[in-house]
Amino acid sequence: MKVSAPGFLRRLMSMVYESMLLLAILFIAGFIFHLAFRDTGSILFRPAFQCYMLLVAGGYFTWFWTHGGQTLPMQTWKFRVVSADGAPLTLKQAVARYLFAVIGIFLFGGGIVWALFDRNRQFLHDRLAGTLIVRLEGGTPLPLARS
Repeated sequence: MKVSAPGFLRRLMSMVYESMLLLAILFIAGFIFHLAFRDTGSILFRPAFQCYMLLVAGGYFTWFWTHGGQTLPMQTWKFRVVSADGAPLTLKQAVARYLFAVIGIFLFGGGIVWALFDRNRQFLHDRLAGTLIVRLEGGTPLPLARS
């Protein structure tokens, strides 16, 4: 199977799809949180809710990235996230990638815009976490051996 770097626009379109799916997951998680903690007037409610939502999103991404390297939108767009050496992501790399991505997105999308100027067209969070997004071409996925 041939592996190449996906284009910037293709990655952005995948992110739009990913956002819609994540919105549905966060909606359900938020509903559950509100059922469990009804005191919305508490001073701790908002920070606890925001941390909970970041943890839910982080759990979603890190689980998929460490179990096959692909979320559903990544499967649809034929992407996989791998270590810079081509190996599957470790939990440490997946968590680092998620945290760097959150920071980069909250800084006016600077981590995404970075790819326009990067020599290998990588997002900043991939560069910092030692990961790569690869485009899978052909009919069968790359075998990923677990170590």
